[in-house]
Amino acid sequence: MFDNISHRYDFLNNLLSMGIQKGWRKKCVKLLKEKKPKIILDVATGTGDFAIECVVLNPDKIIGIDISEGMMKIGREKLKKKGLDKKIILEDGSAETASYPENNFDAIVIGYGVRNFENLEQGLKNLYKVLKPGGQMVILEFSYPTNPIVKALYTFYFSYITPLIGRIFSKDPRAYSYLTESVKAFPNNEKFVEILNKHGFIKAYYKPLSLGIAAIYYCEK
Repeated sequence: MFDNISHRYDFLNNLLSMGIQKGWRKKCVKLLKEKKPKIILDVATGTGDFAIECVVLNPDKIIGIDISEGMMKIGREKLKKKGLDKKIILEDGSAETASYPENNFDAIVIGYGVRNFENLEQGLKNLYKVLKPGGQMVILEFSYPTNPIVKALYTFYFSYITPLIGRIFSKDPRAYSYLTESVKAFPNNEKFVEILNKHGFIKAYYKPLSLGIAAIYYCEK
């Protein structure tokens, strides 16, 4: 499914979010600035936008992993054009199966990918293992607003407008129906913070973005 939409993924992300998502990623990266991470893992990297945003932190290496070779192919072309193909490496892998050494990464970032984990518990358990003690994890994910009016507008947009735009511009309209379904199913806000705490992460909290339509989740090991 993600291979099928890879050629339109960046365009549709910007269209559907009206460009707001770029600012959301910048807010995530700012949370990592103080500790100056040298090795960063970008999980569910897609076409590599989050990894590219992390370059401002001046790390030694960024590794992006994803299960969609189609998405990473677009990402590698993008990195080459930007001259970042030596700094950022994209590899096949998922949160559940990533086989890096224990205590390997200073920071982990995940943009719109944690709700796609095949096994959320196993994925978080494995990420905890490869994160260094004192390391940071920042997750950007769609959420559901708590304000009834905003929630109603958001639900309408996600349930009807998003799939319609997906059908018009994408080879695989299922992807944008899936987007709506996966956001509804994801244990967001306080529920997800509880899950992070359960798996040993500390200092976990979430911060709503743009009236609660998305959220940043922050935690440390």
